Amino acid sequence: MMRIDLITAVPDLLVSPLNTSIIKRAQAKKKIELYIHNLRDYAYNKHKQIDDKPFGGGPGMVLKPEPFFECIEKLQQSRKYDHIIFTTPKGKIFNQKYANRLSLAGNIIIIAGHYKEVDDRVREFFATDEISIGNFVLTGGELPALIIIDAVVRLLPGVLNDSEAALDDSFQDGEVVEAPYYTRPAEFRGMKVPEVLLSGNEKEINNWKEKLSRVLTEKWKKINK
Repeated sequence: MMRIDLITAVPDLLVSPLNTSIIKRAQAKKKIELYIHNLRDYAYNKHKQIDDKPFGGGPGMVLKPEPFFECIEKLQQSRKYDHIIFTTPKGKIFNQKYANRLSLAGNIIIIAGHYKEVDDRVREFFATDEISIGNFVLTGGELPALIIIDAVVRLLPGVLNDSEAALDDSFQDGEVVEAPYYTRPAEFRGMKVPEVLLSGNEKEINNWKEKLSRVLTEKWKKINK
């Protein structure tokens, strides 16, 4: 069973998404254990202060190092972690290959920053992975953490009902976009499902999917240059 510990300053952002849909099913099936740790529970002072002004000046507030060290070191006393992930726009861009690698882990910690930044000593001391979900900045690392968890959990054996579903996804076989899907009705508001998909000819259907996949992959590459 995989275990993921998520450290955050705003746990309320995470409770609902982590108890819905595929992630909820994975927990019910005992494929994954998820724990949300409120950074304020590890704050030193009576006011539960977790942030302060940055040294050297500048706007915004920086999350203090002490609560992170308290939380992570307490977790490490009970188990070894394969990955300690620091979510940051400065990190390696997350992709399907990265998700596949993380899905093989046993225990993972995800550090979700918030406000202006996290004291960099947290990253320097603990982070084994620095992950970004794209070249843009969000209010905090909670949304990237959710994306990482969702992408990883659906890959765990037995989580999805259809064992082939994850294997057929776009980008599962390198930078390849899969062909589109259709279902009933065969015609809707004048828009028809491609005839080949109604033919029952498996060879022709597979050829159509492969050809369209190549076309869509090239289109995707052009628009993402």
